[in-house]
Amino acid sequence: MSSKNDRKPLFLLPNEGRRYTMGPMEALFLADNDETASGYSISQWWLEPHTSGPGAHSHPEDDVFFVIDGTMSFLVGDEWIDAPRGSFVLAPGGVTHDFENRSDERAGVLNISAPGGFERHMPSIVEWFAKHPLGRAG
Repeated sequence: MSSKNDRKPLFLLPNEGRRYTMGPMEALFLADNDETASGYSISQWWLEPHTSGPGAHSHPEDDVFFVIDGTMSFLVGDEWIDAPRGSFVLAPGGVTHDFENRSDERAGVLNISAPGGFERHMPSIVEWFAKHPLGRAG
């Protein structure tokens, strides 16, 4: 693991990063653990039209979402909201949240999870979704 003093700048071209495919949902991790000294992770999450998301869940990390394309529907607490491109959503650590694409267009969000370390769960998450395919968003 890198310390804050020995990190190097990072530049990625479009579509570069660590990609995790879960059927019609895809995550592209841009910076995490070593790149951020475990301070945060930054990823993109893309859902095909009418695709449910990861399911309602909570975790200790804050999740920050910025909709970069399409319209994503978010559950935060007990309320669903439709968030068009340019929308910002903060799900504080411990708050139940979910996202899905209920629209006819592909949708994507930029996600910042703080503190970092979430990415270490991605291989088991991919495995779980291989056994439990995503459903249709509703």
